[in-house]
Amino acid sequence: MTKCEEFLMEFRQELATTRRVLERVPADKLPWKPHEKSMSLGTLAMHIAMVPGGIAAITRGDSFDLTNSKPLPPTPASTAEIFTALERSVQEVETAFKSTPEEAVYAKWRMVRGDREIFAIPRFVAWRSIMLNHWYHHRGQLSVYLRLLDVALPSIYGPSADESPFG
Repeated sequence: MTKCEEFLMEFRQELATTRRVLERVPADKLPWKPHEKSMSLGTLAMHIAMVPGGIAAITRGDSFDLTNSKPLPPTPASTAEIFTALERSVQEVETAFKSTPEEAVYAKWRMVRGDREIFAIPRFVAWRSIMLNHWYHHRGQLSVYLRLLDVALPSIYGPSADESPFG
């Protein structure tokens, strides 16, 4: 099994969990924030939907210049927008993982800001830390938002206090 096949298998497994969590986002609470410094519920959900595809896109080349980065997405108008963004993101990841040659997986990828290098790491390390771990972090953050809104949580890595996939 290639490194890309391993990542794709993990991505697909975690995608199912991410979908379950995003399905719980209440459409009438998208502007809600737990704190003035926090992202809104909708912005966080949209960020979760877009992160994997965005990272797949920026790691296609040998480097990414942060001066070209966009701010966080705006609060979506509907949960349908979140799922549309998620489907685009899934396609971007699937394409990246299926089309990246094995040698490119281990090649250096750089994040820069103008002339200054922020870091240089193998592409698969960027996928692991910036794409997947970043995604899981925000998904956990979303589960806290949902708990604060008294929304029943799905199973993530085992039963939640609200439901058990084991009956």
